[in-house]
Amino acid sequence: MAREEERRVVRGPRLDAPLEQRRSLKPTYDPETFGKLSERIARFIGSWRFIAYMTVFIIGWVLWNVFSPAGLRPDAYPFIFLTFLLSLQASYAAPLILLAQNRQADRDRVTSADDRSRTERLIAETEFLSREIAAIRIALGEVATRDFIRGELDELVDEVENRTRAVSEELDERPEA
Repeated sequence: MAREEERRVVRGPRLDAPLEQRRSLKPTYDPETFGKLSERIARFIGSWRFIAYMTVFIIGWVLWNVFSPAGLRPDAYPFIFLTFLLSLQASYAAPLILLAQNRQADRDRVTSADDRSRTERLIAETEFLSREIAAIRIALGEVATRDFIRGELDELVDEVENRTRAVSEELDERPEA
């Protein structure tokens, strides 16, 4: 019996328990947090404030490198280091802007799907209400209207008056016994 129990013991990972997290050398990040940060950066880069800051920075850079003493100029006339800095800024800004646009496209896709489903529901409700109104109109076509009832009552009143008049005329013509 001990041998049967030994055979039942499962070696290796158990299927009813979750695996332990493995350590990885790859950096991990939260895509949602990174996406929000990229949207904030893209929103700032697309603002007039950023354009004003960049304009002031570039004008200051050019003025410093043109009018400062030769020993204090970090970038000579063709401004190669300034070009490098602007290229570096553009190389980081472009992917962040694209990421923000992709996230906006995803949000727009979800909003569009919600709008489509809401529109489909409204169309279904409108069609239902149209069918109900048509059924009510058909049912009302079979129901006596107020004018019809008044006309019938007027005819009955006229008929009663005529009969009453006829009976009273007969009574007046009869000899009294």
